[in-house]
Amino acid sequence: MTEGGMHVTSRDGTRIGYLRRGTGPGLVLVQGAMGTAYHYQRLAAALAPDFTVYTPDRRGRGMSPKPYDDGHDIARDVEDVDAMLTEADTGHLFGLSSGAMITLEAARTLRRVTRAAVYEPPFYRDGISHAGIRQLGADIDHGRLAAALAGALRTARTAPAPLRMLPRPVARLLAAAVLSADSRRTGPAPKLRDLLPGIRYDFTVVGGLDAEMASFGSIDKPVLLLSGTKSPRFLRQAIGDLAGVLPQATPVEFAGLGHAGAWNTGRPELVAGALRDFFS
Repeated sequence: MTEGGMHVTSRDGTRIGYLRRGTGPGLVLVQGAMGTAYHYQRLAAALAPDFTVYTPDRRGRGMSPKPYDDGHDIARDVEDVDAMLTEADTGHLFGLSSGAMITLEAARTLRRVTRAAVYEPPFYRDGISHAGIRQLGADIDHGRLAAALAGALRTARTAPAPLRMLPRPVARLLAAAVLSADSRRTGPAPKLRDLLPGIRYDFTVVGGLDAEMASFGSIDKPVLLLSGTKSPRFLRQAIGDLAGVLPQATPVEFAGLGHAGAWNTGRPELVAGALRDFFS
């Protein structure tokens, strides 16, 4: 059974809402961009027989609303994680994508973290486009959500091949059509239009750790590195590079999974098996 309507208060006063389900030792799950606790429903259900699973909404989305401010940095995200780990009475943490980068930073800076698992943190060998990040912020500030969606996918390099090849005006038209169709969709999944403003938190995380992978060599605890064979090449490269940096790394690659492998739309039960083995 899932329990909702709960929250913790982070160090700067931000209220972080979360869901809890299952029995056993605590395990905290951290989302990536455009994700909420909803996207981890199947993963949490698969883990619930063995763990008490905590799925918070990161600040700026869902149960944890907070407008973005330009003074934000990854230290605030780590404080949010610290509050959740305290609430869960655990040192076990899993993160996906930008949430994986927060998980690594928490493992590096918080003594409380004892074991960490990450799924494809987006490190770029040649760097992320900081100009693209700035343009994304301007588009969101001016309500240009279609441009923000297209620009976010291009900057993150996770856009489908057809979108990457399109001229920018055409890509924006396609993104506008996606947003329009998504706004008419029924069901419990959060709408893209509501999630887009908070994506600035994700790009602050990724941009702030650009070219900083070597700093994670100081992590003195076990780290599980997860990836999928269908993910973009740069994400698989990042896992390989991290395996050479982290002193206690265990890489696991899932055949046929992509970047959203741990989400409801992927094969979260497969990911849950690897997490269960690692955290048990």
